Amino acid sequence: MPSTRLSPAMARLLHLEAQGLLTLPRRAARPADVAAAIRRMALLQIDSINVVARSPYLVLFSRLGPYPTAWLDDCLARGDVYEYWAHEACFIPRADYGLLRRRMLDPAGMGWKDPSHWLDTHRDDIAELLAHIRDHGPVRAADFERRDGKGGGWWDWKPEKRHLEALFSSGQLMVARRHHFQRVYDLAERVRPDWNDARDLPAPETAMASLIENSCRALGIATARWVADYYRLRRGDYRRQLHALADAGRLIPVGIDGWSEDAFVHCDLAATLERAAAGTLRSRVTRLLSPFDPVVWDRQRARELFDFDYRIECYTPAEKRRYGYFVLPVLHGGRLVGRLDAKAHRAQGVFEVKALYLEPGVRPSASLGTALGRALGELADWHGTPRLAFGTLPDGLAPHLGAHD
Repeated sequence: MPSTRLSPAMARLLHLEAQGLLTLPRRAARPADVAAAIRRMALLQIDSINVVARSPYLVLFSRLGPYPTAWLDDCLARGDVYEYWAHEACFIPRADYGLLRRRMLDPAGMGWKDPSHWLDTHRDDIAELLAHIRDHGPVRAADFERRDGKGGGWWDWKPEKRHLEALFSSGQLMVARRHHFQRVYDLAERVRPDWNDARDLPAPETAMASLIENSCRALGIATARWVADYYRLRRGDYRRQLHALADAGRLIPVGIDGWSEDAFVHCDLAATLERAAAGTLRSRVTRLLSPFDPVVWDRQRARELFDFDYRIECYTPAEKRRYGYFVLPVLHGGRLVGRLDAKAHRAQGVFEVKALYLEPGVRPSASLGTALGRALGELADWHGTPRLAFGTLPDGLAPHLGAHD
């Protein structure tokens, strides 16, 4: 039996502390904070939708407060982080390159991302593309003209774009930097000249244990059902690995009131666990989260930990959406209390709240409205869209938000 027990509320706060969302920053953000925040989360998911802000920038804002988005671009260009498939496409700390290197070398388990067939089918063209990059330097997909006169989404990529993505998935190319959020690809040996597979590649079991540890550390509180999703590990029962890490002193078993499943806390969070067990963790943070924030990207975990059933609807047909296209979960006082359908109109300087929905049982109080209005104002100012415009709001909340047309 675990010697430490937590209430579900303290488990939530432990999770938010691990994610850097328990307290507001005490000072203005600095460039080094970007890499530090990514190390803390282990992964920063990439998505290009910019109805509000592109997700990686918004996830960082939720943790750092206002900062220049160029700092993330600089972080990638310096090599402090790299891009690869983890949870999905992610920025990943440089130190963890070896943990995912085997996916590049043997991508058979990556499903639709497995580039093997495309590489085999287009071997000559891909060899020519690699030679071009080797001789002329990094390239973007936009550097290649479309010859068939077509255009469209990801399902209608031109051949060179598919070649670049296949070479990226196989680890032969890496993203050296981004230009207007477009990937700039270069040879892996030029981006990581310090790396040698024969010398540096960790054993499979070592890499797996590190990925599980990273997941537990980033989650704050972890169960066997949650741990595989963080890096999209193979589905399976991870109880044996978690108990083995606990036996080795890397994880601390804990009991959560009302949970039948074993839970674990990483040893690096032992001091935070002590505070949680003593009931002294507190949160007064109010933040709007990205739909691709680690707190909500696992629907099952968000439901079990926060009693918050969240579905990303931007890829859902409009007629089937319940809440809206780009809906931001509302974090307030250690709970997910609502969701907000938003759009930034940059040319007009307007941040539009199309609709705000509170969760069942959440009262539209003055304190919630004031905190949410402050969080919205800070987010809108950071966007350069300082004028707030509101649509549908819960009764009684508008006067406290500073709503205006």
